[in-house]
Amino acid sequence: MSSIHEGRPLPELIGGLASDISTLFRKEIQLAKAETSEKVSKAIGGVELLLAGAILALGALGVLLAAAVSALTALFVRMGMGENGAESLAAVVVGVVVAGIAWLLVSRGLSSLKADNLKLERTASSLERDAAMVKERL
Repeated sequence: MSSIHEGRPLPELIGGLASDISTLFRKEIQLAKAETSEKVSKAIGGVELLLAGAILALGALGVLLAAAVSALTALFVRMGMGENGAESLAAVVVGVVVAGIAWLLVSRGLSSLKADNLKLERTASSLERDAAMVKERL
């Protein structure tokens, strides 16, 4: 490999190295942009899950709560509870179940948005290799 550089003056070698480093870092910036775009797409997917969970939670809250509370109230009344107590207990039970489902959907969406999922791993690894190569050549 040293035969390639024989006879070339030092300023020319340094100029070539500077040009190579400049090209290398331009390509690294292009890689970082591409990887960032990919990570943003994943984050948007997480936001979509989060919104879908929130919409489902709100829609289910309006439609299912009324029917479930009525059904549980009737069941509790048949079991011998007073109507007011049965209605209150039914509302609490249904509310807890719907809140649990909503929490699961929201937590899955938030886990997609964690910082670890947004790291630019390929770019960082490539930059480390490039820095090691530049140090080796200097």
